[in-house]
Amino acid sequence: GPSDLSYSDVFKGKTVVLFGIPGALTPTCSENQMPGYVENYDKFMEKGVDTVACLAVNDPFVTSAMSKKVDPDGKILMLADGAASFVKAVGIDVDTGNFGGIRSRRCAMIVKDGKVEVFGDEGGTGFTDISSAETMLSKL
Repeated sequence: GPSDLSYSDVFKGKTVVLFGIPGALTPTCSENQMPGYVENYDKFMEKGVDTVACLAVNDPFVTSAMSKKVDPDGKILMLADGAASFVKAVGIDVDTGNFGGIRSRRCAMIVKDGKVEVFGDEGGTGFTDISSAETMLSKL
């Protein structure tokens, strides 16, 4: 089942590629953004990445359902930020109003030992190559 992870658990002493999605199981997130990370997972590992993680403001059961659908082998670490506390703390929150409330902006970052070294921010919920797996691979 779900378990709590601290910032240190995820980032300390590791190279992590983290991508933020506005909502698990939404079409753009599950059909366009996340599949690129799943398909390129081995390439990330070859470049020295320890973890590829997906951050969503959803409960862990929803992120788990998305993982089973998009990443059946469970390569991507799914991080559920149910209360949006992490996205608010690091300033990547977006208010989608009645559609879904506070969510993560669509973004991607390369984090080395807890320090963000590369940050690709879509600035909202839209998806371009800014937060794509291919762009993050090119930055490693």
